[in-house]
Amino acid sequence: MATEYGQSYGLGSGSGFPGDTGTRRHRLPAGLRAPFEARSLREFGYVLLGLPIGVLLFTFAVTMVSLGAGLLVTFLGVPVLAAALAGCRGFGAMERVRARALLGLRMSDPEPLRMKKQGAMGWMGAVLKSGASWRSLLYAIVQFPWSVFSFAVSVTFWVTGWAMLTYPLWFWVFPMYTGQDGLQLYGDETHGIYLDNPFEITVTALIGLLFTLVTPWLVRALTTVDRVMVHGLLGPSRLATRVVELESDRGVVVDTAAADLRRIERDLHDGAQARLVNLAMDLGLAKEKLKEDPRAAAVMVDEAHGEVKTALQELRDLARGIHPAVLTDRGLDAALSAVASRCTVPVRVEVDLAERPASAIEGIAYFTVSELLQNISKHARATWAAVEVWRVENRLMLQVVDNGVGGANASAGSGLAGLAERLDAVDGILVVDSPAGGPTRITAELPWRSDPATV
Repeated sequence: MATEYGQSYGLGSGSGFPGDTGTRRHRLPAGLRAPFEARSLREFGYVLLGLPIGVLLFTFAVTMVSLGAGLLVTFLGVPVLAAALAGCRGFGAMERVRARALLGLRMSDPEPLRMKKQGAMGWMGAVLKSGASWRSLLYAIVQFPWSVFSFAVSVTFWVTGWAMLTYPLWFWVFPMYTGQDGLQLYGDETHGIYLDNPFEITVTALIGLLFTLVTPWLVRALTTVDRVMVHGLLGPSRLATRVVELESDRGVVVDTAAADLRRIERDLHDGAQARLVNLAMDLGLAKEKLKEDPRAAAVMVDEAHGEVKTALQELRDLARGIHPAVLTDRGLDAALSAVASRCTVPVRVEVDLAERPASAIEGIAYFTVSELLQNISKHARATWAAVEVWRVENRLMLQVVDNGVGGANASAGSGLAGLAERLDAVDGILVVDSPAGGPTRITAELPWRSDPATV
């Protein structure tokens, strides 16, 4: 049953958490292996490439924009400025590829050009009106001084660290080939200071080791600024990202509504409709037998009466699945208490709301708790559960806890994943905390909107 519970919540074999069999373990601590890791080398390579690319971008951007601005007194300035912005967009695409390859940065491309008219004039207007074009120009300008700074700091620390660390290996070069006593730190006409005794050589190597161990983390900190610049200036704007999210959420809402309509149609066709058809046939047969055999007709009418009761109960259950009357009449407290009474384990319900939310939010909260309690009844093997509902500023909080076997996971393909998608469609959040062995704690957040009838 524990496996069943984990599968229903989408628990996979490779979770990727510590202790998982698929997790790679290192014998050396991160501080010692950092100078030799591929990630550190990729980040250092990103910094090295940043300087020549920065010079190219800065030169192109300043030259083209200055030329276009100077020609704006004539019509020639417009296409030159548009070409400058288009070139910056092209360089921005190259920089996104470089950041993905060397920094592992995950980001989407900016919004494409929206041309209202075809032809050269429409293209120039779209380029000049696009916020992504101007952000790419800003990136080309600010990336250059930052690339100079990060290149100078990274190369200095990297070269100094490895030179000092390996000094004991090439110390013999100085007295053998140059006639000097070692690496000269200071010298004038009267005297000089050399690193020429074992103590000084050891201290030099230790300082070099410190520089070598610190340099990868320094480079990582510098490339963090690059990540922020690339993501903020070369990625999609907040407005475009929000539009994409809303379009995705709209698709989820439409799919969910269509699935609910198909479910209602299927339940009506296979349940109440089929019973009503049988009821009509039974009543027709009873009508024919009423004169010939009244006793048999009475039995058939009695059976038809039972069918009517069953059909009415199915219709009530179907109506409760669409939107229960108790939720409309008495609110979340009474509706969740009714759902909890049908759970297979004792459920404690606490609803702390001074006012009722909007009916749409109230309905989503009701069906979220209802589905979570159904999962507990089917898979959790729990002996108790608790439901808590409260409000925090502009958020409606739901929490369902049980002491079952745990293993719940909102991964793709599970019931919790579908529930998370439905909540995300209304800017909600689903957080699952369910270690193996339990307990399971599932928290949902919904945006708070007051009921207009109570305002």
